[in-house]
Amino acid sequence: MKDFWISCGHHLLDREPGGGLVATDEFFKAYFIRPELTPPADACQAERQLHAALLAEPRRPVHADEISAIVDPDARENWQFVLAFRELLLRHPTLEAAYLALMRDGGIALPPLFVNQLTHVILRNVLDGCDAPFVLRAGELFFRPQRITLNQQSLLAVDEEWIGSENPVPTTPLLSLLEIPEEAQIDIIDDENSDSYWRRSDMFDMGLDLTGGGRGPAAVAEVMTRWVAHLLAVDVTIEPLTELRDVRLTWYVGLDSEATAIGDQLWNGEELDDQAAGRVAGLFRLLFSDEAVASHSLENEPVYLIMATTPERILRMKPQNLITGLPIKHLEVVS
Repeated sequence: MKDFWISCGHHLLDREPGGGLVATDEFFKAYFIRPELTPPADACQAERQLHAALLAEPRRPVHADEISAIVDPDARENWQFVLAFRELLLRHPTLEAAYLALMRDGGIALPPLFVNQLTHVILRNVLDGCDAPFVLRAGELFFRPQRITLNQQSLLAVDEEWIGSENPVPTTPLLSLLEIPEEAQIDIIDDENSDSYWRRSDMFDMGLDLTGGGRGPAAVAEVMTRWVAHLLAVDVTIEPLTELRDVRLTWYVGLDSEATAIGDQLWNGEELDDQAAGRVAGLFRLLFSDEAVASHSLENEPVYLIMATTPERILRMKPQNLITGLPIKHLEVVS
């Protein structure tokens, strides 16, 4: 089976019998050797000692005074965040369980970077064995912001960080359409180039066509279906829609902050203006395979999922909303 998303570090993790990912010393070390935590030449002794101690013993307890002794305030903050992340993973049997606890409890404030990285590696586990490049590219929406552009009735998603990078990898031209610098070029994944995804998966340099009725929305629906099954142990069917017309919005989930606001408007019976409607990037209908798991009396009504962009056309998907927003009686943790 071809590998993908090596950069998430999944190969450094163990897997327990239930399928969940288990943190290892090697996984923690991969964080400790990041440039943000590697002491520079002028680092203080406290910072150097802490770094060396954790490389030797990644699970070693760290006392508050060891952090406060670090002179550089940026380094001190970096260590506070990464150690909070480490403690979250150490308190739970799997990364999946840690993710669920983080999303449900909200007791730990982690920067979005850590949340995205945790999502990245868990999703790599969710999609392990997947041989469909379209589905893998759709999965990138879960942990990497996308710039969305409408061109000749096509809705295209391109990695926002890739667009902003100074030296993007040249591929096939798609320039003025996405307001990309002239030296930057990109591919939109299709049948002809999809096999190249395997060697490019860590570049995040392929775009995805999200046009309604096409393969992009279907691939996003497939990823969401697997995500819910893996993290909540609930079987659902998710299908993409091209519009919401004459439906009773009994229950909805906004897949990002913008979509939640749009859903609130629809819930309150408000009409969307053209600007808000134009920012909707995806609509989906979710049905439970076993209606008995639904905690809310849906009366055979589906759950609607909404995906939308900011006014600047950036999509920042929050897959955790699928975990916290679905009306499920008993949320089962993958332990």
